[in-house]
Amino acid sequence: MYFTDRGIEELQSRRGDEEVTFAWLSERLVEFVDLNPEFEIPVERLATWLARLDDEDE
Repeated sequence: MYFTDRGIEELQSRRGDEEVTFAWLSERLVEFVDLNPEFEIPVERLATWLARLDDEDE
């Protein structure tokens, strides 16, 4: 188990039944990076990965 799995499991257990939009998620990611600028690159990579999930070229 990776360290991040605990956070993912907590997210799923606390909010797993909720529905969110990508606009809401994007706002939360921007807010997180504003508060934690040292995580800008990993958040950028995650956002790019999510945005391109359906791209056939990747």
